[in-house]
Amino acid sequence: MTDIIAADIGGTNARFARAALDDKGVPTLGTVRKYKVEDYPSLTACWAAFAADEKKDGAGHLPDAASIAFATAIGRDVIKLTNSNWMIRADTLAADIGVRTVRLVNDFEAVAFAVSRLPKENLPLLFGEDKPFPFDGGVTVMGPGTGLGVAMIAFDNGHPHVVATEGGHLDFAPLDHMEERILSYLRDKFLRVSTERMVSGPGLNNIYKAMATIGHERVVLMEDPELWQAALDGTDDFARRALERFCLCYGSVAGDLALAHGPHSVVLAGGLTQRMRDFLPQSGFHTRFKAKGRFESLMATVPIRCAIHDEIGLFGAAAAFREK
Repeated sequence: MTDIIAADIGGTNARFARAALDDKGVPTLGTVRKYKVEDYPSLTACWAAFAADEKKDGAGHLPDAASIAFATAIGRDVIKLTNSNWMIRADTLAADIGVRTVRLVNDFEAVAFAVSRLPKENLPLLFGEDKPFPFDGGVTVMGPGTGLGVAMIAFDNGHPHVVATEGGHLDFAPLDHMEERILSYLRDKFLRVSTERMVSGPGLNNIYKAMATIGHERVVLMEDPELWQAALDGTDDFARRALERFCLCYGSVAGDLALAHGPHSVVLAGGLTQRMRDFLPQSGFHTRFKAKGRFESLMATVPIRCAIHDEIGLFGAAAAFREK
C-alpha cells in the first residue's frame, strides 16, 4: 500500500484526506476534512490547518506525498484558481506544504480518474442504452459545480487515458428565443458568456434573474444554495421553471461535448448532479441531448450515467497519483 494525502481544491471548498493506494492504484480514503477556501489566504495556510486538525486527533505525521486536484487549468508555473484568489507556485509547492512528492491535476481530470475506477454499481444509467465503456473511444465526464467541469477518458485497447479539458469555457449556444434573450441579458453582465455561466451552481441564479427580468416577474432574490433547494423541492414555482431551463441547457451542452469527444458514453458527476438525479429524467435534458439533427438517432443510444460517490474529487485525486 502507498499512503498519500489527497486534496480536492475547488473555488468554494478545500477537502483533504489520507488515502491508501492498493497495487492497482485504487484508493481507500480516510477521514475527510473540509475547509472554506475564503477563510484562508492561501493553500499553504489551509494545509497547515488540516495538518493541525490531524495532529489534534492523534493521526500522527502526514505522509510525505500528496496528490492535489485544482479547479483550474494545470501546467503553468503559477496556478490561479478559476473562482478563487489563491495563487500556487507549482515549483515550490512541495516545499511549501512539507512533502517530498506532489502530483497536480485538474479537478475534473481527477473526477475522470475516479470514474475510470468506479465499479458499475456507482455508475447507474440515466438515459440511452446500457452499454459498457468503449474498448476504443472517448467518454465525456462533466458536471456543474462552482463552474462547469469537463474531462475526457480516451480508451485505447481497453486502457483508459484521462485528458483534462476546459470545455466549461466554450461559448454558450442558445437554441430557442428564450435562450437568445437570456444570452443577451448575460452579455450585459459578462460580455462573453461561456457555457458555465448557464450550466453551473451560480448558473441557475443567472438563469433565474434573467428570466425574471425578461418576463417582468417579481421574484425573491436568493443565494445559490437557497435557490437550488427551492428549485429542487418545488417550493418556489419560478425557481422550478429556472431549473427546467437549466436542464435544457445542461442537455444541450452535454450533447455538444459528446459529439466533440466521440458520442460513445457520457458520465455526469458532482454533487449537484447527484441532487438532480431524480429530476433529470422528468426534465428536457435528454430531449436536448439528442437534438443534434442528423445524429439524433445515434445520440439517443449514447449511455448517460451518473457517477455516485460522496467524495469523488478526493477519490480521483488519489487515483491519479501513480498515473501522473
